Amino acid sequence: MNQLPKHSFGLYPTPMQKLEALSARFGRNIWIKRDDLCGIALGGNKVRKLQYLLADAQEKGCDTVFTTGGAQSNHAMLTAACAAQLGMDCVLPLKKRGVTDHKGNLVLDTIYGAHVEQIDTDSYQDIYDLMDEKCKALEANGKKGYAIPVGGSNAFGSCGYVDCVAEIAKDLAGATIGHIVSATGSGGTTAGLLVGAKCYLPDVKVTGLGVDDDDFDTIAPQLAEEAAKILGVAFPRHDGDFQMVYHFGTGYAIPNPEDTPIMDELAKSTGILLDPVYTGKAYAGFVKLLEENYFEGEGDIVFVHTGGAAALFALERV
Repeated sequence: MNQLPKHSFGLYPTPMQKLEALSARFGRNIWIKRDDLCGIALGGNKVRKLQYLLADAQEKGCDTVFTTGGAQSNHAMLTAACAAQLGMDCVLPLKKRGVTDHKGNLVLDTIYGAHVEQIDTDSYQDIYDLMDEKCKALEANGKKGYAIPVGGSNAFGSCGYVDCVAEIAKDLAGATIGHIVSATGSGGTTAGLLVGAKCYLPDVKVTGLGVDDDDFDTIAPQLAEEAAKILGVAFPRHDGDFQMVYHFGTGYAIPNPEDTPIMDELAKSTGILLDPVYTGKAYAGFVKLLEENYFEGEGDIVFVHTGGAAALFALERV
């Protein structure tokens, strides 16, 4: 495997925890990979991606990083947190959508010194064009910008979740793992899990729980192919190795009332908090799949906790 430049942010490997009550209910071993406990801010999956993305930025001589998302973007906040450790400037042109008050992740953006701009648009392409303009303006002033796509979901970012599967293989060495499941909000995490499974757990299936209605059936495998190429690893595909299941309800970042009892039960039985936008929706969808015998005949199941707890302090309870 090609060794790409990589920063060391956070505390890895993250813990692997057995969900005892859920395992007993369904008569099988069900685990949760605690990437919410990675040690940066309130944790989350984006930190693994940023280890590669910001290393690439510095390799290219960049001193300013741009990225985007919704107003309460976990990715944007964690980009600010990681960029601050490197002494890089961070500019966040965010969609002026959702909870735009100074609460939740917008408070953390301020703590980490990011410059936040709320852009009144429904199109990420508008913001990508804006970031390109800002990068050109920086160059005219002797600085250099690095633009990261929403969610950190490109080939470099996806490599972070190849690393995660290597950890999972060590965490559960000796176990028969059948499936890895995670939220899918921009595609890069799921893509990395798919490549990682090919490298470290070739018999394991990957399912993404879509929390948005983008075409992740196409997006995730395409990102996976690009990540595999830059890592220099084979990426053979076979029927059934990857599946997308969508559980976004009435829309992205709109909490599903029917998910709340499922999230609350996990909190009460384990102390684990889930957000209502990403991991919480995905976990509720995961429990539904268990109830439908989606994983019948398979080995142990790993659900990846992708973080997002700051949303609990921004969104109304439903």
